Amino acid sequence: MSQNLNPKLLQKLTYDLKVAVHKNRLVGLWRVLTGFRLLYLGAMIAIVLGAFTRVYYYRVVQYVIDTVVGEGRNTQHLPWLALSFVGLAVLEGTFAYLRGIWSAETAEGIALRLRDYLYDQMQRLPFAFHDYAKTGELIQRSTSDVDAMRRFYADQALGIGRIVALFVVNFTMLLRLNTRIGLLSVVVMPVIVAMSYWFFGRVSKAYDRYQDQEAKLSTVLQENLTGVRVVKAFARQPYEIDKFDRENWERYHLGKKLLIMHSLYWPLSDVLCAGQTILVQAVSAMMAVRGEITVGTYIAVMGMLTWIIWPMRNLGRLIVQVSTGLVSYRRVADVVEQEREDIVAGSVPLDAQIRGALTFENVSFSYQPMAVLQDEDDKRKDKKGKEKETAEPEKKEEELKPVEVLHDISFRCAPGEVVALLGSTGSGKTSIINLLLRFYDYQEGRLALDGVELKDYPRSLLRRNIGIVEQEPFLFSRSIRDNIAYGVHREVTQEEVEQAAQAAAIHDIILTFPQGYDTIVGEKGVTLSGGQRQRVAIARALLKDPRILVLDDATSSVDTETEEQIQQALEVLIPGRTTFIVAHRIQTVMNADLIVVLDKGRIVQSGAHADLIQQPGLYRDIYEIQSRIEEEVVAEVERGVAESEFTFEPAGVLA
Repeated sequence: MSQNLNPKLLQKLTYDLKVAVHKNRLVGLWRVLTGFRLLYLGAMIAIVLGAFTRVYYYRVVQYVIDTVVGEGRNTQHLPWLALSFVGLAVLEGTFAYLRGIWSAETAEGIALRLRDYLYDQMQRLPFAFHDYAKTGELIQRSTSDVDAMRRFYADQALGIGRIVALFVVNFTMLLRLNTRIGLLSVVVMPVIVAMSYWFFGRVSKAYDRYQDQEAKLSTVLQENLTGVRVVKAFARQPYEIDKFDRENWERYHLGKKLLIMHSLYWPLSDVLCAGQTILVQAVSAMMAVRGEITVGTYIAVMGMLTWIIWPMRNLGRLIVQVSTGLVSYRRVADVVEQEREDIVAGSVPLDAQIRGALTFENVSFSYQPMAVLQDEDDKRKDKKGKEKETAEPEKKEEELKPVEVLHDISFRCAPGEVVALLGSTGSGKTSIINLLLRFYDYQEGRLALDGVELKDYPRSLLRRNIGIVEQEPFLFSRSIRDNIAYGVHREVTQEEVEQAAQAAAIHDIILTFPQGYDTIVGEKGVTLSGGQRQRVAIARALLKDPRILVLDDATSSVDTETEEQIQQALEVLIPGRTTFIVAHRIQTVMNADLIVVLDKGRIVQSGAHADLIQQPGLYRDIYEIQSRIEEEVVAEVERGVAESEFTFEPAGVLA
């Protein structure tokens, strides 16, 4: 994108929004305007000049009625007066045009900068943040809330400026025409402003709750669409529909409450403004009848009064609407102010070569629960938290208590060795991998890579040298070629892509597709089978050619024949790189140099397969159970084959 932008606009868009975060929302919105302030000031000046042209329009009307028509003087000026009406209209239109384009450029530029910054921010936030943040909440803040801020700059802030300019200019002119009428024209203004302020506070809270609920609804929808296969497989559509209906009903309830507040404001403001208008019209008419003011002055007063009363009435509406922009600013700022993950910090040079020797010494790790992107209800609870903390201290302490998942983990592996992590679900296998990638940092013990503390390595260096194939691989909605080449930070040739695909036993299958490697896979690769997706992910990791390879139960979604093909390919590719195999099946890990058996976050056994099979313990128990199951399956299959061979039709015998 930066190649298509001029340097000045690029500088505006690369402004660090973190410095715009402020506890005072108006100050924060002013800081967000950085880079566009001169343009926005021009729009404000255009508004003021437009207000002056409107006032002078009524002054010309007054002159024509009183002097030219009423007194019959200066009739020769009528053509010039007619041209002045046209000129004032052209000027007013010009100022309105300038205001529109300058405010639009400001608002759209800020929205563009916000969206770019939020996307960049979410890419750089730590893994722990994404573990606890809801996807729907992030989407809501990056779209709906950004759009609310765009409307604030495009319409609401300028609308308030326009109303203030019209009020000041017209009120000043009314005072010059007649002080009594000028003062009468603003009698209800304090009441309208006070009423608007009262509604402002309540609408802000109501809109905040409404946005939070809309984010919850987005989360429900996103989760349902993501897990649609699971929903259909377990026939849980009625449950999901009921869950969506509950959240949707709550959104309806909050939206209705918000609209009721608006509907209460309008009748009250209309009655007050109408009463104000009638009062000034009646007094001005009586003054004109008594000769205290001229007819031209009366007509001018009526015109100027319109541009005082009804803009002030709209001021209340805008003040109420501004609350949505202030609320959305706070919600966006909640994401902006999150601390980014530093991926380049570390004493090890970014271009250092990694061999792959790893040492775990009494490593312990706990997940620390995080309260990220709290909604308005949670914030109100926090404000009242002192009372709750005294009432339920144990509950809150329990919610924030660290969850220890690894205890005193110790083992070593040399470069090029294969380490297998075996254990039941929740035993800590994936947590060890998370520590290797520095998605999380351990709290106790020592974890060294090539003799250097892992925390001294920049995260970017580690992740460039570690390739991972997850149990549930994610494929982007791109071509198969792009998905395979995704992990490589350089241009790759078609030959390299095909070699990786061949090694992962997926090349021949890709060639059967009409578009071959250009075939576009659907979201998450739904156009491919589970085994095919797994092999594309393996090809992606192999093309990266990492020094450390992680296979997180990578062969769980493939059949026996395909697993054998992948294992044969890996036997050629694994030498020379340290490999971690996370698995549940012993058959997958039997050839590993070191097998680490985990149970409840602790190492209960470790060693080679030949040694562990001789020792009583969890490994041998798992081996015997899996062996017995396989024997029973084989016997059942053989029995079925035998029965099918000797089955015959009675009719055939009779024949």
